[in-house]
Amino acid sequence: MKVCVIGLTITSTWGNGHATTYRGLLKALAERGHSVTFLERDVPWYRDNRDEPEPEGVQVRLYGSLQELRDRHAGLVRDADVVVVGSYVPDGIEVARWALATARGTKAFYDIDTPVTLQALSQGTCAYATPELLASFDVVFSFAAGHALTRLEREFGVRRALPLLCAVDAARYVPQVRPVQYDLSYLGTYSDDRQPALERLLCAPARRRPQGRFAVAGPQYPPTLAWPANVELLGNLPQARHVAFYTASRYALNVTRQAMVEHGHSPSVRLFEAAATATPVISDPWPGLEDYFRPGKEILVAHEGEDVLAALDLADDLRAAIGARARERVLREHTAQVRARQFEQALGVTVDA
Repeated sequence: MKVCVIGLTITSTWGNGHATTYRGLLKALAERGHSVTFLERDVPWYRDNRDEPEPEGVQVRLYGSLQELRDRHAGLVRDADVVVVGSYVPDGIEVARWALATARGTKAFYDIDTPVTLQALSQGTCAYATPELLASFDVVFSFAAGHALTRLEREFGVRRALPLLCAVDAARYVPQVRPVQYDLSYLGTYSDDRQPALERLLCAPARRRPQGRFAVAGPQYPPTLAWPANVELLGNLPQARHVAFYTASRYALNVTRQAMVEHGHSPSVRLFEAAATATPVISDPWPGLEDYFRPGKEILVAHEGEDVLAALDLADDLRAAIGARARERVLREHTAQVRARQFEQALGVTVDA
C-alpha cells in the first residue's frame, strides 16, 4: 500500500523523539513492501540539525508553507491508501483539516504526545488538533495506552483509539562493548516538568557520590542551571551517537514528563532504545510501567536518590542480567517491526513478510 505521513520531523532528532520513532516504523513498513512518503515542514531548527536527511526506506519531501503543501503535494495525499497526520505538525489544525478533505484512502492521526495532547485539548490550547478533527479520522493511533485511549473515545469523540507505542529499530540499537565512561547517563531534551525528577535522580546522587561520573545529553538546557561538577553536559546527540552513549554507561536513566506520569502507560522511545542496547535502565515510577518491564528483573525503579545510589552499588553480574532481560523483552514486544505489524492489523492489511 501507499503510505503518506505528514509529521513533525523525520530528518532531525534535535529536541524531539518523533524522528527516531518515525524512522523505525516507516523503515519497517518499507521492508514489508509498502511505499512510504514523509512530508515535513522545512523549519530552521531542523534544517540546521539534520542528522539523517534521507532515512532508509522513506521518500522525504520538504515543504516551506501550508500553501506549498497544498499546491505541490495534494496528488500524493489524494492517491495514498493511508494518510497519517502526526502530532505537533506546524499549522497542524489547518494541515489536518486539509488532509481530511483531500485524502481518499484511510485517514489516521498518530499522536506521539498523547497525554500532552489530552491536557491541551481539555484546556482548549492544542495547536495541532481539535476534538472535532480527531473525531473525523478513521483511527487515532496513540503512543499512550490505558486510560488515554478511553479519554480519546469518551471525551473527545474519537471513533477508534488504538495504541501504537514508540518502538526501537532493533537493527540500529544493539549492544556494544565499550569502555565505561559514566555510572549513570540521561538522554532527553530539557523540559520544565522533567527537571525536578532529573535533579532528584541524577544530580542529587552525583553530589553524594563525587567520585562517580554522570552525563546529561540533549538540547535546550538553560545556561542558568547549576550542575554538580561530576555531571558532563553533552548537548544534542544525533541518533548515530545514541548507541555509543548508552553502552558507555553502567545505567541509563529514564525520566517521565508529568502529564505522562498522570495518564500512565506512556513509555518513552528512549526507554526502549536504551534497553535494546542491553544497558540497564533506572526509571522514575509511573502507572503501567510494570506492563512493559518487570521491576527488579528487567528495570530498576527509583523514587529518590537513595534508590539510584543503591542501584549503582549492585554487582556487575546482577546489573548485566537486568540489561539482558530488558533487551529480550524489547526484541519480543517493542521493535519497529512489531509496530509495523500492529499498524497493518489495525488497517486490515495482510502482508506475507
